[in-house]
Amino acid sequence: MTEDPDAKLQDRIESWLSIQMPRIQAHGGTSAVRDVDTETGTVVVELGGACSGCGISQTTEQTLEEELTSQFEAITTVTVQYHGDEGWASDQPENYMGIDRNQGGRGGHGKSRPTTDFF
Repeated sequence: MTEDPDAKLQDRIESWLSIQMPRIQAHGGTSAVRDVDTETGTVVVELGGACSGCGISQTTEQTLEEELTSQFEAITTVTVQYHGDEGWASDQPENYMGIDRNQGGRGGHGKSRPTTDFF
């Protein structure tokens, strides 16, 4: 019995995501490989949870595209889809799993520095 090359590559990409992209889960997001086609070199990654509507999701998307095409020779095209549009629930705390949800954990209210400078 021969192993399906798409399924084997999908498993490898899933493992890579969990090891190389822990910030997705750390920020309250989820990721899953939804489709792999070794003949066309395409992979579809679905992001959900806090990733949907996140202000830095474009950066995550770009990182996924760059890293997956460089780490996996069989992949030439990466499509990122978002599951749902719920994003953060209105009653979800500002700090989730130790990560401030403003600007991907940089703190402040969308600022890269705290409101008080110590310098």
